[in-house]
Amino acid sequence: MPIHHTTLTLPTSASIEIHNVTAQIQTFIDTIGIYAGQALIFSRHTTTALAINEFEERLLTDITFYLKKLAPAHHRYWHNDLHLRDVPPGEPQNAHAHLMAMTLSTSEVVPIVDGKLALGTYQSVLFCELDGPRERKLFIQATGG
Repeated sequence: MPIHHTTLTLPTSASIEIHNVTAQIQTFIDTIGIYAGQALIFSRHTTTALAINEFEERLLTDITFYLKKLAPAHHRYWHNDLHLRDVPPGEPQNAHAHLMAMTLSTSEVVPIVDGKLALGTYQSVLFCELDGPRERKLFIQATGG
């Protein structure tokens, strides 16, 4: 069974933002010609996450509000004591983003059926930036025939 992979580069522009990456994943599936199999989508960062959900503007606002309430940036976190850690220059205080990412997931697996991602009617693959703006990498591995 062939295994194909690619990496998407995603520039982000806000501290928290949600991108619908379904079309980019489907384009990759179309390019490699897998008809039946599965796609693994994996975030290569500790302050980003993936989810499968509806890409609707008001829901995205609700998700962002929920995450900020769950792990407020202004809260006191041990991880943010940068003077007590060996960190590179310019390291941000981002414990809240790590906690948000742990609440979500770093990967999703989606079946491929008849050459298409087998998502439900309102489902999209969402990439969640939690510590931006930054340039991010999203790894996709597809298997099947």
